[in-house]
Amino acid sequence: MAAYRIFFKNSVWNDFKSIPDKDLTPILSCIESLGENPRQPGSRKLSVQEKYRLRYGRYRIIYSILENDLENKLAVWVVKVGHRKDVYR
Repeated sequence: MAAYRIFFKNSVWNDFKSIPDKDLTPILSCIESLGENPRQPGSRKLSVQEKYRLRYGRYRIIYSILENDLENKLAVWVVKVGHRKDVYR
C-alpha cells in the first residue's frame, strides 16, 4: 500500500501556536502516522462532513482523505487541530 502525503491547511499553523509544547510533539506524531493509515483504529468519520477526527487526549485532529486511484495520488489534508471544546466550531 502506498503512503499518503500529508498536507496542512494554512490555518493549522496558527492552531499549533495555542497548543503546549508537551502536547504538540505527540500530536505531530499522530499526524505523521496518518500517512501510513488514515483510517486507523480510533479515528471516526464526522457525521456532517466528509472529514475524520483523531483524538489525542483533550485535543482533536480534523482531517480529510483524498484518494485518486487513476493517478495513484493519495493525500491527507489536516484541516484543524485544537482542544475538543473548540475544534468543532
